[in-house]
Formats: sequence, structure tokens, C-alpha cells
Amino acid sequence: MSQARQNILGRLREGRQAVGAQSPARSNPASDFAPVRDRSWNAAEKLDLFQQKIESVHGEVHRISADTWIPELIRLLAEKKIRNLLVSDRKQPALELREQWHADLPQLLSYQRPIEDWKSELFNQVDASLTTSRGAIAETGSLILWPDEDEPRLMSLVPPVHFVLLQADQIYSTFYQAMSEQGWAEQGMPTNALLISGPSKTADIEQTLAYGVHGPAELIVLVLE
Repeated sequence: MSQARQNILGRLREGRQAVGAQSPARSNPASDFAPVRDRSWNAAEKLDLFQQKIESVHGEVHRISADTWIPELIRLLAEKKIRNLLVSDRKQPALELREQWHADLPQLLSYQRPIEDWKSELFNQVDASLTTSRGAIAETGSLILWPDEDEPRLMSLVPPVHFVLLQADQIYSTFYQAMSEQGWAEQGMPTNALLISGPSKTADIEQTLAYGVHGPAELIVLVLE
């Protein structure tokens, strides 16, 4: 061990002993990394808090009944002048959409091809996407997404507008509660589980906040009550 290192370690030990001598009854503080377990919000409070948190960072939340989400989606597509919507035909929401869709509505695009076959179209011509979610976290205003082969990560990353369906009864108080009640440790996790807490944003350039630089500029959550 070098003399310089010995000197540094010596000063650290002296400082620790001095602090202990000044406050002998002092106990070690609780770890800052301990999981938060003591949240007991009811369902209404969790939904209110989730909405407050995600709207504070430029996200949108629309509370609707489970049987009216398609008319609300159609209204939002028209309001935002969206020409097409990317969906996964292997997920139940897309099957419901196609039953009620008609030619006057924005085009429904299917994510069924390997990305190499339509990369240019995906990155340059798709206006919006619709994905499901695995739940949400009220404490942080975060959505939980588990991308898979049927609903790849690019669906929530590339289109400028991202619509997400969220069941109101799948909003958890904390991240710890979501992991525990959904049994993440037992059933395993995807290679890229996602927590999304708002649209993409950055202030890297001259500290000016800009949206949509690294992902969707708009995040719209349809909460099915």
C-alpha cells in the first residue's frame, strides 16, 4: 500500500472516530435505497395521483369507461389530425378496433413485418401508435410496459404520438407493490421492461426544454374505469 493511500485511509478513520465520540448514542440512518412500502392510497386516490403526476410532465390522461374507449380514441385522432395508427393485430385492442373501423377513419397499420422490411416507413410515415400496458405507479406517475414480439419496443419509441390503454384497477401505489403483486420475481421479466413517466423530452441544447427528441412528443393515456 502506498504512503498516500495510507494517509487517506488514516484521515477517514480519524474522522469516523471523531463523529462517534461526539454522538455515541447516534444510530445508523435507514438506507436511502430501502423500498417504499408504506403507501395506503385507495383506488380513487391512486388514479388522481397518477393523473396529477403524468400531466405535470406534459402527458395527457383521459378517464373513460371500458366500452367507450374506441369512440374517445377516434375523437382524439381527429383532434390531433392523425392520418394513421400503428397497432398490434395480435393484441385484443386491435381486434376490437377493426370491428368498429371504417374507411373514413385514419388508416390502421399492423406491426407484423420484421423491422428491416419497413424501417423507412416506420420512422418517417407513421403518425401514432397504440399499445397496452401492464399497469401504472401512482407515486411516480409511471406506466409499466412489457414489450414482446406481438408489441415490440419500437411501437412506444418511434411514432410521434403514443396512445396507451391502462386499466384503472392496475394502478399500484408504489413500484415495490407492482413488482410484488404481479410476481415479477417468480414469473421473470422481459429483456426491456419499461417505466414511462411522460413524453420524450430533453434540455441538452442551451437548457431549452424540447419534446419528442428521443421518442414520442405526445403521450396520451386512456384510463379504462
